[in-house]
Amino acid sequence: MNTPPFTPPAASKTAFNCPHCHAYANQTWGATQTIQGGARREIPNVWFVHCAHCMNYSIWVDKHLVFPEASMAPPPNPDLPADILGDYGEAAGIVSRSPRGAAALLRLSIQKLCGHLGESGKNINDDIAALVKKGLNPMIQQSLDVVRVIGNEAVHPGTIDLKDDTQTAAVLFNLVNVIAEATITQPKMIKGLYDSLPAEKRDQIAQRGADQAFHDQYIQH
Repeated sequence: MNTPPFTPPAASKTAFNCPHCHAYANQTWGATQTIQGGARREIPNVWFVHCAHCMNYSIWVDKHLVFPEASMAPPPNPDLPADILGDYGEAAGIVSRSPRGAAALLRLSIQKLCGHLGESGKNINDDIAALVKKGLNPMIQQSLDVVRVIGNEAVHPGTIDLKDDTQTAAVLFNLVNVIAEATITQPKMIKGLYDSLPAEKRDQIAQRGADQAFHDQYIQH
């Protein structure tokens, strides 16, 4: 299964994942008005936003989502290790109020995930490069460069970068899920499919692999 794309709710955007139904849908922004002394007046910086999918409204004040209380983050990959799920959940809970703090927690999550996958867990740059050599999509490494996780402007995981913003955090949320999808979820799914094969079919596949290895060794000599 592939992790679906997630577009977090954001001020003035006309389409994003709804904080009510979580579907990606068109959002219509309407100014809020009040009647005072018989005159209709607009309330500044207060908006009601209508979701075309579930027909519910969200409320925004000064470009911040105030209702419903919802995270601006995509749901975590459920196959993430428990300690990383905890960091991810904490980041999701604070991202609307502190995107810098959320980004720091997500960098730490990526470092922990690299350690869980057998890398050193000490240097994100080196760990991601090692995972790419093992088959991880090289685009992930390029994405990390874009958000300054690695490179000349490297920020140590778990520390605050004053340049981080909501968009940086959104990219990092997606990166955690994409890495987990490629390195944990997909291998688990493939193993499950393989284990469900009849025993004689698995034996045939194992024998074919042994025959191929013998052939390759013979050719080299």
